Amino acid sequence: MSVKDSAQDACLSICFRCKPEGWPGVADARRPGADLADAIEAEATRRGIDQEVLRDVRCMSQCKRPCVVAFSGEGRFTYLFGDLDPARDAPAVLDAFALYRTRPDGFMERFERPEVLQAGILGRVPPLTTGARQVEHRPAAVQAT
Repeated sequence: MSVKDSAQDACLSICFRCKPEGWPGVADARRPGADLADAIEAEATRRGIDQEVLRDVRCMSQCKRPCVVAFSGEGRFTYLFGDLDPARDAPAVLDAFALYRTRPDGFMERFERPEVLQAGILGRVPPLTTGARQVEHRPAAVQAT
């Protein structure tokens, strides 16, 4: 899997080294994250989604919440999702990614995402653009009298 450099509007990254706690496999064995990557790739092919939007990532540092994917793009919110089941969740991941791609800033309300991506959200980071949604000045501290 690969992603076109700057020409791509959005990217779906998949951690292929994810494994659940207590996983009995040896260190260099194929892991459940690779199974999730395969399932997402197969579902994307079935749906006619360009494989260029998919990207394998060796580690996304979310070992306590495997399996993990991220949605990102220039000028967009970045989302990180975990607790994904390779045998079940590829369609939900691609449904949410399709929604993400329709939004100019990538912002998705919780209720809009498939249930597994409501419960499994690990983070939503606003884009670096000026005036990005959700970025505000915090209220001034109240001075004690």
